[in-house]
Amino acid sequence: MPVARDGRNLADFGAVFQRRRSRVRASDPAVVAAFVLYLAGMLAIGLWAWRRTRDLADYLLGGRRLGRWVTALSAEASDMSGWLLLGLPGYAYAAGLEAAWIALGLLAGTWLNWRLLAARLREATAAAGDALTLPEFLAARFGGDPLLRVVAAGFILLFFTLYTASGLAAGGKLFESVFGLSYTAAVLAGGAVIVAYTLLGGFFAVSWTDVVQGLLMLVALIAAPLAAVQAQGGWDAAMAAVAARDAALLDPWTRAGGEPLGMVALLSLLAWGLGYFGQPHILARFMAVREAAELVPARRIAMGWVTLTLAGAVLVGLAGIGHLEPPLAGADTEKVFLRLVQVVFHPFVAGALLAAVLAAIMSTADSQLLVAASALTEDFYRAFLRPCAGARELVWMGRATVAAVAVVAAALAQDPASRVLDMVAYAWAGFGATFGPVLLLAVWWPRLSRAGTLAGMLAGGLTVIVWKRLEGGWFDLYELAPGFFAALAAAVLVSLAGRLRRP
Repeated sequence: MPVARDGRNLADFGAVFQRRRSRVRASDPAVVAAFVLYLAGMLAIGLWAWRRTRDLADYLLGGRRLGRWVTALSAEASDMSGWLLLGLPGYAYAAGLEAAWIALGLLAGTWLNWRLLAARLREATAAAGDALTLPEFLAARFGGDPLLRVVAAGFILLFFTLYTASGLAAGGKLFESVFGLSYTAAVLAGGAVIVAYTLLGGFFAVSWTDVVQGLLMLVALIAAPLAAVQAQGGWDAAMAAVAARDAALLDPWTRAGGEPLGMVALLSLLAWGLGYFGQPHILARFMAVREAAELVPARRIAMGWVTLTLAGAVLVGLAGIGHLEPPLAGADTEKVFLRLVQVVFHPFVAGALLAAVLAAIMSTADSQLLVAASALTEDFYRAFLRPCAGARELVWMGRATVAAVAVVAAALAQDPASRVLDMVAYAWAGFGATFGPVLLLAVWWPRLSRAGTLAGMLAGGLTVIVWKRLEGGWFDLYELAPGFFAALAAAVLVSLAGRLRRP
């Protein structure tokens, strides 16, 4: 019989975990204490950031004063969101190593985003009158064109409302699991925390808390799978448990049950990496860095963090297959991290690691709310309604729009059967296709025209919306891939056609 490191056999070790299962219950004082300490720490950073926020540039972009560590960890923590601890582990729990293809696509996309877009976007937005938002930058590149600004801001509001809803759904699953609240009450409670925090400190609070949150997520995604694998008797025993459930789960080329993965499914999983070039909440970190030279060391920090957390998320799902009884099913598969942590760790440690889920949710949702607020405040309110508005008025307008977007997102997140990964996938595709191709062309291809930019955004965004509603054959391809290439083709062809028509 395998023996644990402290000399106890696994039967004894399992008994300890069983006792822990009974201790980590809803509203366990130790779990609540860990959450309270975490939230108090975030609130302290928010209060500090409140005092540093003087105008709209500070509130939306931190005055472009971020260093390499804050830029790297803030970009990646705001990137991954609650889906990293809920959606991806849940997918790995249900589909096994098929989930590794998403991780591979995201890893490649992260690296390419830092290499191809980060420095050039920082320099281009600074040169465009210190543009605070992507719609403002695209409009400024073509003489302040208002139509480009409105279309870009409209797509941001549409997809960020859906994206924020995914964060509130993730928060609902967390509060429901830990505190025993009803799903509706859990969504509202999680939303209240996120909104209050974002209203408080703006971009400074978002960025600096992301550093703490990113480190907490990293610890959680290393500790949880290692502890669960050890509890099962080591790696071989854990993988044997997976094989006993379904051997196909250990084959990255097949679906659960043994069906071949297929070209459409494989391309859909890898296509996630294309989305990085168009995510406003990630690109805002590139725009806010102190100077472009900081982006090279920041890229190395970011890639290390992403590699470890993606691998950990997949391992959480695999470790949960053999360790959780009865098996999770349906939307509950996305609770595998929550259940695993509650079973394996002491209540206070479990509470700290469960706070990592809240950290992941907050680190993205606050960024999403802030970017949505910037679209309403900077690209609609100041651009068209109140061009002479003062700094104080604009900051408070930004805070009001944060609350408004959150209310709509909370309404969209009310279905307890909602899958976080599905909601994130749609919004991720929308941003990646709408903005990714035109931003790459805007900083790399001088021949991009105003009409080409508009055509690219419309082709990308509308293709995602329409493709999502089609089914069968190649229409099952993840909507990001056709949307991205439709946008790229439209932007290039319309730009070239416009030049050919000139005398």
